[in-house]
Amino acid sequence: MKSNRLCTTLGIERPIVQAPMGWIARSQLASAVSNAGGLGIIETSSGELDAIRGEIAKMRTLTDKPFGVNVAQAFVRDPDIVPFIIDQGVRFVTTSAGDPNRYCKALKDAGLTVFHVVPNLAGAQKALDAGVDGLVVEGGEGGGFKNGRDVSSMVLLPLVRSITEKPIIAAGGMLCGRTMAAAFALGADAIQLGTRMVSAAESPVHRNWKQAIVDAKETDTVFLNRQGPGPALRALRTQKTTRLEADPGPNIMAEFGHALDLYFGGDMEASIALSGQVAGRIDSVRPVKDILDDIMVEYRAAVAGLPEF
Repeated sequence: MKSNRLCTTLGIERPIVQAPMGWIARSQLASAVSNAGGLGIIETSSGELDAIRGEIAKMRTLTDKPFGVNVAQAFVRDPDIVPFIIDQGVRFVTTSAGDPNRYCKALKDAGLTVFHVVPNLAGAQKALDAGVDGLVVEGGEGGGFKNGRDVSSMVLLPLVRSITEKPIIAAGGMLCGRTMAAAFALGADAIQLGTRMVSAAESPVHRNWKQAIVDAKETDTVFLNRQGPGPALRALRTQKTTRLEADPGPNIMAEFGHALDLYFGGDMEASIALSGQVAGRIDSVRPVKDILDDIMVEYRAAVAGLPEF
């Protein structure tokens, strides 16, 4: 295998990044990913910055490998978020859910590497114009908060690659070595795992959520709130999300008022279990290291097995 520029830039062994999921992407999970050779990411979308400061401190005790932080702009209202991140000694940041111009220059001026999450070509161009170092290109098949006009990774990745030579992390539909090989063929330099990490052994979420992912078919996600107001999102199908699919109501974000009862209490009807379509391909709860090991083995086999013409 030729060298991977993202691995070289970030000092990681494997071009695999963990998604920055609210309340989930904390030190327990992120350190496991970094220790396995990928890049763990600490979330801020929970808005609990005091807790995040503690999670970053825990990362220093759990791993000596690189890790990053995500700034979810729609959920972080603290104007001091940039000095907060700089003070933590973090070197890699992804920004999302907002204008890439808001924090990019300040973070880059402090010497950090900055990627912005984009759901479409226009968003990618705006981020590039803002001066980001790279992009997280997020296909609509992924879980979590989405653009209402979703585009699949198969279409979006090569489209974004056509306008830039900067590094791309592919998100949405990424799960295994075959999807990594496909993403690389479409122009990516790394993949980001979300739903696979929610269901990992080191994920802090309740076993009910993990089992729901294991039990899910490929058709068992719903795309909610496509017309707004507020964000669209992809989640596991439950009784609640089936109702919301037909009528999301005036404020779908209100459904996250009892999110922790789902995340850590296991009540699958208490809130919305954000998950991607790859839930239909996950059949077991496994340790992070085993997941990453298998991805690399399968990637090499997939590339070696491609036909020559």
